[in-house]
Amino acid sequence: MTTFDSFSLAWRTVKSNKLRTSITVAIIAFGIMALIGIITAIEAMNQSLKESFSSMGANAFSIRYKETNVRMGGGGRNGDFGKTKRGKKEKKSNLGKPIRKEDAEYFKAGFAYPGAITTIYRRGPGAQEIHYQEKKTNPQIVLWGGDENYLQVNGYTIAQGRNLNGLDIQSGRNVCLIGANVATKLFGDKPEKSIEKIIRIGSVPYRVIGLLKTKGSSAMLRQDDMIFTSYTNLRRFANSTPSYLLGVMVGNVKELDVASGEATSVFRSVRKLHPVDEDNFVIEKSDKFAELFIGFLSSITGSAGAIGLITLIGAAIGLMNIMLVAVNERTKEVGLIKAIGGKSKNVRQQFLFESMIISLLGALFGIILGVLVGNLFSIILKTGFVVPWAWVIIGIVICSVVGLAAGIYPAMKAAKLNPIVALRYE
Repeated sequence: MTTFDSFSLAWRTVKSNKLRTSITVAIIAFGIMALIGIITAIEAMNQSLKESFSSMGANAFSIRYKETNVRMGGGGRNGDFGKTKRGKKEKKSNLGKPIRKEDAEYFKAGFAYPGAITTIYRRGPGAQEIHYQEKKTNPQIVLWGGDENYLQVNGYTIAQGRNLNGLDIQSGRNVCLIGANVATKLFGDKPEKSIEKIIRIGSVPYRVIGLLKTKGSSAMLRQDDMIFTSYTNLRRFANSTPSYLLGVMVGNVKELDVASGEATSVFRSVRKLHPVDEDNFVIEKSDKFAELFIGFLSSITGSAGAIGLITLIGAAIGLMNIMLVAVNERTKEVGLIKAIGGKSKNVRQQFLFESMIISLLGALFGIILGVLVGNLFSIILKTGFVVPWAWVIIGIVICSVVGLAAGIYPAMKAAKLNPIVALRYE
């Protein structure tokens, strides 16, 4: 009796017990589906976060008066989403002195790194309701103030109209550019009609001079729910952030470290710091938030693995129980195989093959369902189709181990049966 004969007999046995096989395969498939589904969803979220938080581009950095914090599960005010470090006391810091308008303008004028583009900007009040005639937006629009370089450094593109010019910034007049969601809400399916129209932010009228192309949104960011005006105009809003911000974009990502080092030197002189003084500002690269949130999602990946492992342990116990029942049911069959010349290793192979086939069928269906379920998040987040190949391979390996572990004891028990006793078994 060859190995192929053992495999063929095991396959026929699996097919003949459809109900038993289906139930066991379903248990294993749900365990793998939970694991692969969660991992696939996390991969889609990672991809969306990288796209969303890299809004300034990989070759840009910002200068802030204190480190931006992030809190999972709720947004904070003015870009501070909470604390990045949990359970640790913050060490004493000299951060907290806001960047003044004069400081920002002095830095922009004095920073002369070759090919670099510098912008001054400031976050205005959030949760604004924008009106045009009888139409209005939801109260979720954020007002930003900047200069003529803000859009380029932060990855925005003008679809219609024009950018801010020097006169707009110097005079601080009421002109603005609007995000794609704002235009759609106020002007329907013809957002280009927004140009030169008068909208109201609260009770203040603004003339629309430009329409921005859509940047897309995620669960974390609403980049199209914004209105952009000059930072000089934004000063009329009392609830704007207390500090100005600076953004710098260099021509090549390889120059980022050198440019940020030079920016640190220039801004230390702007802040009038002595050589022995610590920096009272921070430089943040554009991918900081993506890395931070991806770190949080990594802990979810571990939880997903634990959930899938617990389910698979239960499936392994169920599969072993079914294989033990199969040994008892087919005792006479085992005796017949041995009586016609089959060896103990052939019986052992048959039961191991049967256990492995059931386990790998569960892996196949579980992986397919997990990828499909996980990619529902890809559709929601508008990212590409995601297949976590590494975890697919891990899932197959885990199911192979489960099948082997669940089948080895029943297989050894069947192989040890005495053929004479087995043939007389009723």
